[in-house]
Amino acid sequence: MVDCDYCGESFPDEDAYLEHLGSVHRGELGRIDRRRVESAEGEDDQPIGTGTILLAVGAIVAVAALGGAALLAGGSGGGSSGAGGEPTNLGSVHYHGTMEVVIDGDRIDFSRSRYQLQDNAFHYEAGDGSQWHVHARSVTLGYALGTLGFDVNATSVTVGGTTYRDGQDGTSVTVTVNRESVTPDDYVLQEGDRVRVVVET
Repeated sequence: MVDCDYCGESFPDEDAYLEHLGSVHRGELGRIDRRRVESAEGEDDQPIGTGTILLAVGAIVAVAALGGAALLAGGSGGGSSGAGGEPTNLGSVHYHGTMEVVIDGDRIDFSRSRYQLQDNAFHYEAGDGSQWHVHARSVTLGYALGTLGFDVNATSVTVGGTTYRDGQDGTSVTVTVNRESVTPDDYVLQEGDRVRVVVET
């Protein structure tokens, strides 16, 4: 049996689970689950065997390694980035901090597997949702939230296909780091940062 990390429903095998993810949770999927679903859909409904999954995982690891080598080879290693820029110098730093995202009273649990190890430059790991890890320079808050499936700017938050806009229909959106308002695509995460994103409707 395979249990869904998004809703807890159980499925008899991996194929049924991936079909469920694609049809029910498509807008919520992290990068890895999205790739798994896209890979399954690309097989023209043929069952995915263990060998195919291992090959896919191997390919993802190889691409990530090549991408990491490219990041290490390039980049200035500076402490800032342009709006929405890509991280640089993968492996050159190891920062930690905290993040709280609350959508209309529901606090996001980053210990869930869908939020774990979604990106090399920024991630949660080891089932711990209390502390994020940054492993590259120029990781903006916008980039970090994007790896978790959130599209966030200074006045709106989009999650699961729903967009919440500050000031629209009584909605309030606040994005702060260390209690100071920030623009997510401009703010570069630093050691010890305390991130808070709150949506109230």
